[in-house]
Amino acid sequence: MVVQQHRSGGGARAVCALAAMGVMAAAAGCSGGGGDRAAADDRAGPGAVEAVRQAAAVLTGADAGDASSARVTGKPGGKDGAEGSPAQAGARAGAGPKAGAGTTAKVNTSMETAAGGTRVTIRGRGTYDFRSRSGRLKVVLPQDAVGKEEHLPITELLAPGALYMMNRGAGVPKDKWVRIDTTALADGNLVTGGATDPMAAAELLLGARAVTYLGESDLAGVTVRHYRGTTDIGRAARQVPAASRGALTAAAKGFRTDTVPFDAYLDEQGRLRKVRHRFSFANEGPAVEVVSTTLLYGFGVPVSVKIPAGRDIYTGEIRQGQQP
Repeated sequence: MVVQQHRSGGGARAVCALAAMGVMAAAAGCSGGGGDRAAADDRAGPGAVEAVRQAAAVLTGADAGDASSARVTGKPGGKDGAEGSPAQAGARAGAGPKAGAGTTAKVNTSMETAAGGTRVTIRGRGTYDFRSRSGRLKVVLPQDAVGKEEHLPITELLAPGALYMMNRGAGVPKDKWVRIDTTALADGNLVTGGATDPMAAAELLLGARAVTYLGESDLAGVTVRHYRGTTDIGRAARQVPAASRGALTAAAKGFRTDTVPFDAYLDEQGRLRKVRHRFSFANEGPAVEVVSTTLLYGFGVPVSVKIPAGRDIYTGEIRQGQQP
């Protein structure tokens, strides 16, 4: 596993909700870890790269970039990139008119890590509008390892450049929101809120470089194509429209190395249905892996997000490390 420290050194500032919510100690650094990049490149194919980038571009409205910029050594006729292969079919489907039909979706999220030797999972559920880059999630924290009752669910509003949290705890009044500037976070809100912003999850795939097509599988009754590869945060940030790239730009600066492993699942229309990213937090001790998963379904669902008024936002001190 590749461990990447923050360029800034990290440490003092908690950059993930697992730390900010008291589920685990604050991390000294973040990374996208894992894998032998050269070996992954050798299995990559142009159709697979194109399919993943195109699926991300449909949701984000960004430029999918030039798939040929990825290193490709697959043989003609191979499953990964040959003309007429499933990977190429996925790329063509993503460019079709149906792929853009559902720019709103229901969202399920999960963020898994190990804290004190115990595997913990933060789960979220809600809706998201990719056109307005906004959504609403209800995030449920895990039961304490010592068996205490579960925490109150945290309501999160996702908006361009901002994350709003209700029931944040740690001294915050229950009727107040906490506002976080996601462009100022060292991780760009890839993990800060306990759930990766669905837009950021999709945008990360714009930087896909080494991608392998692994075949078809079933996802909740939907046939999907499974792709595995690595993405480059810096490259992804450059593909996002300038007005919207703040969070990923922050993440690109906050990581020493930009590589993040992922698994992406696209349906027969080329739409992104599920994506799993693997990050690592590195203290002075062993690295802690954080696996973030975003599931999209129910495309076309109505989404309503009302940004809190200034009087409803808490501006006092937040007691870091205290559980909600």
